[in-house]
Amino acid sequence: MARIIAVANQKGGVGKTTTSVNLAAALAAAKRKVLLVDLDPQGNATMASGVDKRAAKPNGCEVLLDEVAIEDVIVRTEAGYDLMPGNGDLTAAELKLMDAIARETRLKDQLAKISGNYDIILVDCPPSLHLLTLNALAAADGLLIPVQCEYFALEGLSSLLDTVKAVRQRLNPKLEIEGLLRTMYDVRNNLGNEVSAQLTQHFGDKVLRSIIPRNVRLAEAPSHGQPIHLYDRGSRGAIAYIGLAGEIIRRERNGGTEPSGAALVVDAGPDAAAS
Repeated sequence: MARIIAVANQKGGVGKTTTSVNLAAALAAAKRKVLLVDLDPQGNATMASGVDKRAAKPNGCEVLLDEVAIEDVIVRTEAGYDLMPGNGDLTAAELKLMDAIARETRLKDQLAKISGNYDIILVDCPPSLHLLTLNALAAADGLLIPVQCEYFALEGLSSLLDTVKAVRQRLNPKLEIEGLLRTMYDVRNNLGNEVSAQLTQHFGDKVLRSIIPRNVRLAEAPSHGQPIHLYDRGSRGAIAYIGLAGEIIRRERNGGTEPSGAALVVDAGPDAAAS
């Protein structure tokens, strides 16, 4: 059975979709069978995977509404992972499910049908704590939280953690924090270092050792419909996500913990942001 990891943070612009897509590609490169579920109505993970969200019919909307078999929606991507595409139709699905029975467990029930086909299922959540995100948390074994290393990094985390607590009590007792992932990190920035230290102080070993640097290539890759692994595999961003995939695999083998040691920061000097 696949391990299901929801990638969520209700604060936008923290690298959530970037992490979902590039972690999926890196895990696929490590010979893992991976499914990426785009549960965000913006459909950015779908586009970044090289799939036209406008032409993605049927998609996750019909799956959640139980109008089509999940197997008929999944498509193969160039990067080697499978994708359940999403687009603006998911907003309509969310509205239609508001009064439905077992509305929070629709995704869980659908993923259970194909879980045996994969090692890892990643769910890219919308930047909110509404019904779509609740579906992801109800289905997930772990929650991966991308956190931008900036002044407001801790803002909103308490709300997300309160939601996790409520989901554990009502819907999914097995839900655990997979880890907090520091993103858009610049080792030369004192504020970023301070925020990183605060996160480690507050959350201890729940903070992943891998750190995703601020990197121009990562920002460019989605416009080409490719994960960074295909767009520029030698870039700092690609190397960082390969390291993250390795850490996720090791933590799974070690029961959710990573051997102690220094954070894995990919840095190549003052001009490396463009590489």
